[in-house]
Amino acid sequence: MSGTAVLVLADGTVYRGRAFGAPSTPASPGAGEVVFHTGMTGYQEILTDPSYAGQIVCMTYPEIGNVGVNPVDEESRGIFLRGFVVRDHVDFPSSWRARESLDAYLRRHGITGIWDVDTRALVRRLRDKGAQNGLIAHGEAALDELRARAAALPSMEGQNLVDAVTCEEPYEWAEGDSWSAGARPDPTYRVVAYDFGVKRNILRLLHDAGFDVTVVPARTSASEVLAMRPDGVFLSNGPGDPAAVPYAAEAVAELVERVPIFGICLGHQILGLGLGGKTEKLRFGHHGANQPAFCTRSKRVMIASENHGFALTAESLASNPEIEITHLNLNDDTVEGLRHRRLPVLSVQYHPEASPGPHDTAYLFSEFRALIGAQRA
Repeated sequence: MSGTAVLVLADGTVYRGRAFGAPSTPASPGAGEVVFHTGMTGYQEILTDPSYAGQIVCMTYPEIGNVGVNPVDEESRGIFLRGFVVRDHVDFPSSWRARESLDAYLRRHGITGIWDVDTRALVRRLRDKGAQNGLIAHGEAALDELRARAAALPSMEGQNLVDAVTCEEPYEWAEGDSWSAGARPDPTYRVVAYDFGVKRNILRLLHDAGFDVTVVPARTSASEVLAMRPDGVFLSNGPGDPAAVPYAAEAVAELVERVPIFGICLGHQILGLGLGGKTEKLRFGHHGANQPAFCTRSKRVMIASENHGFALTAESLASNPEIEITHLNLNDDTVEGLRHRRLPVLSVQYHPEASPGPHDTAYLFSEFRALIGAQRA
């Protein structure tokens, strides 16, 4: 880990730092949409969250790498983001769970990084101007050329990134959460989980809530799902523009009258699209473990973990009187959750499995189970 590096934004702003992770040259930089994450920990879960596909992630917490990395904390089969930006990189981890350093981990997965960056200035820029494309290049670089290349990168709008992260074949998931394992509720229900970029801890908590889980690729048709005779359908998190995966919303539109559905993050947006709603791109999105989600039913505020750059518009949902908006983000009043007034269907924008993040909203897995139980009674 040595040498100089630059992060160049599409608006021409340059941030200088030092190189770490996989080598990235001016001829082959790490490029993507630059976003910031406000969590204080959980960097390995963030790195392996497929929802970050196509993005360069800046950590706002300054010291990253303290506890190294280990196989248990991986949330997917790999790393799908394009680059990693931190203020202070710790290359000598101190944890009994560590198996390698963050730098070695990034190198092994081919992910470029930059550290010793003024991340406060970068975050202020993204908050003021909005998330924008950028690239990371190690070594000496012709900045004018890099600025031009950053400005020419495609927008996240219209990008289908789900096809790059979903599984290739259906598979059964039978692993629970080892940290809080207990007796599973009886009876168990069969759930088909659409993999739009699903995180492993979501599957663990579905298992622990009493579900026998079959994970299917994102392009699985509604008829194929119904042929499995599920008690419920789960719509997972994932990356990119929800409007760019119309096949998913079309499948949901067919399923919504036939089987209970629970969606989170991208799955929440896809459910909304399947019910006739529309989405919009947010200025800089919600990326962090401390988002305030207000429940319109209980009037309680829950601290939630989120990772999304698009949101359902309240106006488009209001046109359907059978949709109830159940949660709002108190920072910007965006839609955080919905329910169908007649059907056993619900979704939330945040990640209730807390990897990383708080456990305030983990009850939703049990709520989904209760919906299915009431449907079968």
